[in-house]
Amino acid sequence: MNSTILIPIIAVILFALGFISKRRFGLIGLALAAGSVLSTIWQDAASLIVSGLGIVQNGPMTTALTLGVLTLLPGVILLFHGHAHSAKPVRIVSSLLFALVGTAFLIDPLKYAIDSTGSSLDFYNTIHSYKDIIIGVGMVVAILDLFFTKPPKHDKKSKH
Repeated sequence: MNSTILIPIIAVILFALGFISKRRFGLIGLALAAGSVLSTIWQDAASLIVSGLGIVQNGPMTTALTLGVLTLLPGVILLFHGHAHSAKPVRIVSSLLFALVGTAFLIDPLKYAIDSTGSSLDFYNTIHSYKDIIIGVGMVVAILDLFFTKPPKHDKKSKH
């Protein structure tokens, strides 16, 4: 598949998920990092399990799909838990960060699914060259976001 089409589509989907969920970036950003670690550890075993189930035939697309799902799964699960934003500008920034960092984490698994010729390869290589910077800055921002997140205030009249 052409990376000039696939990578922006993934980024838009991740942005939409982040925006709809209204979640803060800190926890889901670190969950993406955890997913990346899990996909690295379980790469071979998970690909064999998926191909053994017959969902997709064993090959490069199976590897890309398996690694992508393992990378995104913790972050997507946490899109339904945690602190939420109410202000639209903050939701946009948080969603943008989720999309950028999520796409950066998916760059390596995508190498198995993209067309490795011409402009598609050039676009992939350009994005890949900024991957470490995007992830590094994203993790620092995620930690800072967690650091500045205040717990919700509970009603004093509540019995719990």
